Amino acid sequence: MAARRIAAGAMVFQIKADFLKSLAHPARLAVIERLKTGEAPVGRMVRELGIEQSSLSKHLAMLREAGILRARQEKLNVYYSIKDHDVFRVLRPITEILRKKLRESARQLRGLGR
Repeated sequence: MAARRIAAGAMVFQIKADFLKSLAHPARLAVIERLKTGEAPVGRMVRELGIEQSSLSKHLAMLREAGILRARQEKLNVYYSIKDHDVFRVLRPITEILRKKLRESARQLRGLGR
């Protein structure tokens, strides 16, 4: 029985790790941030984010597979939007942690000048 719980626990950790991996790229984070304000077609995101279309398409597919984005096609354009806005509940604490780290680093650097 304990072995099953460990195996189930390991599977949960793997699922969480896979979800976090889907976020763990600057381009994917940029896409999520861009789509925070509403949907956008791929062509516009290529121009705004400065990412080649082939690369952007791979990142969009990964985010869609993770359940973070949704896509819809309208004539020749594919539009993406945030499917699960709870992703921002994951990203917000990370931002706060990084702000704390930056403040601490700034304090340490100020201390070096004394």
